[in-house]
Amino acid sequence: MTTSTSTARYALFFAPPPESALWRFGSAVLGYDAVAGSGVAQVVPPSVSPDAWWALTDEPRRYGFHATLKAPFRIAASAEEADLLAAVRVFTRNTTPFDLALEVSQLDAFVALTPVAVPPAVTGLERAIVETFDRFRAPLNERELARRLTIPLTPRQRAQLDQYGYPYVLDEFRFHMTLSGRLPAELQTPVLAFLAEQFRAHCQPSVAVDRLAVFRETDGRFRILESVPFG
Repeated sequence: MTTSTSTARYALFFAPPPESALWRFGSAVLGYDAVAGSGVAQVVPPSVSPDAWWALTDEPRRYGFHATLKAPFRIAASAEEADLLAAVRVFTRNTTPFDLALEVSQLDAFVALTPVAVPPAVTGLERAIVETFDRFRAPLNERELARRLTIPLTPRQRAQLDQYGYPYVLDEFRFHMTLSGRLPAELQTPVLAFLAEQFRAHCQPSVAVDRLAVFRETDGRFRILESVPFG
């Protein structure tokens, strides 16, 4: 491998295909399409003003609609983008797709799509990706570590932060596709009800987890660099 001097960040996410109803739904809720790398008309809950909803979705909009499988990282000095993409193609070639039933749920103070039940295939996929691709991750720098430590972590989460650069992996992992930032208490119930209604109206309840998307950060937002189907 050649030495990389890039400071770009990459992430390995699940993202449904751009022609799917689920992708259109998630992108419209966030107001951003990470395939096109541009804004889209935003779906706004009736209990929230357009400006307020734009602000409440600011954080997840930076990343695009996705489920995290390996959190954003700077690429290791011993690797470069082409090496990462080649490894993803090898990994996906030997990975089996599976279906996952989803529902709109509240996680802490934000709203997300979560599994109705968590099959072993979900946790197995995340573990394999975290462990397989950690060799491409540069160590956290002081600023990145300080940002992670602003949120209280358990001893287990801190150990995983030190080992994998992210605390919520392996036994701490929860598959979710974020649909909002943190919501004030008075908005949590109406926003949850509205997004659940929109999801039922526009999307199938089950999604095929059948691809791995490489996202790259550009100008403060992540965009899909390549999406590789399984098998």
